[in-house]
Amino acid sequence: MSDTPVKQQNTAAYYAQAVISFGIALAAVAIGVHQLEASAWVRAFLAVSVLYLTTSAFTLAKVVRDRQEAGQIVSRVDQARLEKLLAEHDPFQKL
Repeated sequence: MSDTPVKQQNTAAYYAQAVISFGIALAAVAIGVHQLEASAWVRAFLAVSVLYLTTSAFTLAKVVRDRQEAGQIVSRVDQARLEKLLAEHDPFQKL
């Protein structure tokens, strides 16, 4: 018997909510940095810092996702090997 895990997929509403939430957060930070009463150098530094943090978050999310997917592939290969071994094994075969 094979216990294959159910593949979970996000709904379109969940995806839209995540994209909208990210857009609102990024816009709020951009407006906050723009409205900040500081010199142009300080605002530029904060803007570059936010962009760096954003790209780092995307990279981290991709690395975590890739590691999880690699673990699932290894698990599937091991499962297939075990199923093949069990299918080929004859418990009534004489030694």
